[in-house]
Amino acid sequence: MPTLNLQIKKLRPGAILPAAATQLSAGLDLHACIDEPLTIPVGEIVTMPCGIAVCPDLTDGNVVMLVIIRSGLGRKHGLTLANSVGVIDSDYRGEILVPIINHGSEPYTFEPGERFAQLVPLFVPTCTVTESEELPESARAGGFGSTGRI
Repeated sequence: MPTLNLQIKKLRPGAILPAAATQLSAGLDLHACIDEPLTIPVGEIVTMPCGIAVCPDLTDGNVVMLVIIRSGLGRKHGLTLANSVGVIDSDYRGEILVPIINHGSEPYTFEPGERFAQLVPLFVPTCTVTESEELPESARAGGFGSTGRI
């Protein structure tokens, strides 16, 4: 698997470059780029700025960067992304902004610089689309729950 070089541009004072917590971490920690604590009331959505823009080196192929909430915030506080998983296309050059919703039972307060999400880069194939009159048969024809594992 090739190594991916990410160019990161700081867009705001106080922005922190994303980094892996351990050598084998799948994601790079994203930090809250806020000047003061930010509280998310129960049931509300806030947009968390990261203060950075990202550009992947595309010499090895197309890349998508997925944004996922840190698991501890989801498990302990009921926080998740308002759009479940953020998708950052490789040609996006704007600031990474993350919509977070509080599904927990108490307000949650983010501190400036707090690690709150992970940026997970993945190589993706370039697709071509062809309209077909018929599709090959498959053992899997059903929809939700069709494998019997609900």
